[in-house]
Amino acid sequence: MLIALARDAIVRELGMAATGAADAVPGGAVDRLPEALERALEEPGACFVTLHTRGRLHGCIGSIEPRRSLREDVESNARSAAFRDRRFPPLTREDLGETTIEVSLLSPMEPVAVSGEAEALRALRPGVDGVLFEAGGHRATFLPQVWASLPDPRAFLQQLRRKAGLPQNYWSDDVILHRYTVTAFDEAAS
Repeated sequence: MLIALARDAIVRELGMAATGAADAVPGGAVDRLPEALERALEEPGACFVTLHTRGRLHGCIGSIEPRRSLREDVESNARSAAFRDRRFPPLTREDLGETTIEVSLLSPMEPVAVSGEAEALRALRPGVDGVLFEAGGHRATFLPQVWASLPDPRAFLQQLRRKAGLPQNYWSDDVILHRYTVTAFDEAAS
C-alpha cells in the first residue's frame, strides 16, 4: 500500500490518471482499507522514498523524524524524490514506466554514545543501522541499504561525513551520532 501511495502521488504530479497499483486516489483503494491500516497511515511516521529508473538511482528524499501522518510523509517524499532531488533531473512520464519505488519506514532514532571515532566504528552494525551524523551545524544520513555499497564501517563513516559537507576524516567532540533501522518495501522485489 505504501508503494501504491507513493506511485499515485507521482502520477498525480505528472498530471496522469491513476492506473493499476497506483489506484490509491480518494474514492479508490485507500478508502476501502481495513480500519486498523487506515489508522496506521494517519499516525505520525517518517520514511524515505527511493526511486530507481532503469536500475539507477533517480531520487531519494525522506524524513528523519515523524512530523506528519505516514500517508502525508510517503506522498510528499515521493513527489520530492521524483521532482525535487537536486542531484537528478525531474522524473518524466517516459521514465515512469521504467521506475521502481522503495519506501523505507524508519524506526525511532537511538543515540549512539561514543567518545571517539574508534568507538563509533565498533558501535555501528553494518547492514542493520541507518546512521545520522551531526557536527558543527552539518548533518547527513545514510539508510541501512547504503551498507550494500559501503560495507566497511570506516568507509561508510567517511562517505557520510563527505555527504554532510565535512572532510572525510573529520572528528571532534561536537559529533553526535544516532542510529535507526528501517522496514523497506521495494517494488522491484514484488
